[in-house]
Amino acid sequence: MKETETVTSIHNTRVKRVIALQQKSAERRASGLFVVEGRRELEHCMSAGFEVDSVFFCPEIDSRVEELVGRMASDCQKVIVTPAVYERMAYRGSTEGAIALVKWRERRLGDLVLGKCPLLLVVERVEKPGNLGAILRSADAAKADGVIVCDALTDLYNPNLIRSSIGAVFTVPTVVTTSEECIDFLRGHCFSILTAQLQDSSLYYDTDMRGPTAIVMGTESTGLTEQWRAAATAHIRIPMLGRLDSLNVSVSAAILLFEAVRQRTSA
Repeated sequence: MKETETVTSIHNTRVKRVIALQQKSAERRASGLFVVEGRRELEHCMSAGFEVDSVFFCPEIDSRVEELVGRMASDCQKVIVTPAVYERMAYRGSTEGAIALVKWRERRLGDLVLGKCPLLLVVERVEKPGNLGAILRSADAAKADGVIVCDALTDLYNPNLIRSSIGAVFTVPTVVTTSEECIDFLRGHCFSILTAQLQDSSLYYDTDMRGPTAIVMGTESTGLTEQWRAAATAHIRIPMLGRLDSLNVSVSAAILLFEAVRQRTSA
């Protein structure tokens, strides 16, 4: 069992390492560690079975973190920090006094547990971590069987993504893969592949989503690649009644996911 340490200097090497892991994707990949900040996010992370390598906590900010830290494994390094040190380490304000380094875990397509009529959300080349985090929150709310991120332009453990997902990156089975592998997987499991696009498409609520369904979203700027358009079972669109012709991708994902929920609950 590791003894609890105390850090009082913002120049401590442990503090610098946390900051580097927050800022650099290459550092996260090389070390196999990422940063989870906040008591709520850590609860979700631990419940999902992720292994906490070390935790930095400040009881002066929130005494409740001591109970959370007490539930962590005995080989997890526990470090008490001062409010000044915590403020230097924290990626955002008001995070309840806990920051942890967690071991990276890869999920593969074969790890997805599919029910009788699974619902998956697929996103291609989504660039903004905040958008992907919001998408994961919607997937959690709709109780989707998983989210598949194709040809990723951000890593799943970007601090902005974890923050915007409010821990949904841990509650929703999420896989990073290529579009080609994803299409093969969906076809192999007899999914209806519904691509969200304006061209050559039908209104989303006129499309049957009661069977195994994969809703596929592209970027707001360029939409889906031709590879996905060609692979689709059907093309769907959300009607645009105003002067603009697009919604934020996370908003669109929520609308389409809950249409699937509506159809399945009213069937």
